[in-house]
Amino acid sequence: MLSQTGRQGSETAATVWKLTELAEQSVRHTAACCGAVVTVADAGAERRTTATHPDLVALAAVQLAAGEGPILTALDSGEPVDAWDLLAEDRWPDYRAVALDSGIRSAVTLPFRRSGIEVTLSLYSFRPGALDDAVRGPVALLGEQATANLVRERHYRAVLAEVDQLENALRSRPVIDQASGIVMHVLGCDAAEAFQILRRISQRTNRKLADVAEAVADSVGESGGSALEQELTRFA
Repeated sequence: MLSQTGRQGSETAATVWKLTELAEQSVRHTAACCGAVVTVADAGAERRTTATHPDLVALAAVQLAAGEGPILTALDSGEPVDAWDLLAEDRWPDYRAVALDSGIRSAVTLPFRRSGIEVTLSLYSFRPGALDDAVRGPVALLGEQATANLVRERHYRAVLAEVDQLENALRSRPVIDQASGIVMHVLGCDAAEAFQILRRISQRTNRKLADVAEAVADSVGESGGSALEQELTRFA
């Protein structure tokens, strides 16, 4: 089984791969398109960027750094943003300069939102006015499908996390029951009170309940029962 860190790394790599695939498919399905950039953010998390060409990443980076550009405008409005000819464009000066320096003359950015996940797909062309039909083309369906897939994967990861928690709880239950029995015997209390004492020890010492239970079970026979009784009485 993957560790939490390993699983998160695999999930991030899989997400980047899927978004790169979206960018590449969008270029293939759009006439006169020379490249694409995809960004994604989940529930306000840091926005990640992928592109068909490494130098295009700068087009997203300059917008996010400046706080303005087609990506931010599309996200704010919820509608596609078209830059028919960047040579004549007077919006977003920082972005415009980087785009023209890369030879880009026209661009269109499509936003997609679902269940807190925000995706933007930006298409670029070396020719002005070359992306007029992109919004009505297949790239809109590709973007919607990719966003829906990200939502499904997030739900699947949440289910996996819940299963892990249940498995951990099941593995911890025997030692917790054993420790509760020890507390009942040492302090002469009932099962509910014994469990509450273990919980208080866990909270006050900032340790997991299973770790506290294991320590109680291991302490039986160490330094006699009196030391354990004194320790448990502090939290009774």
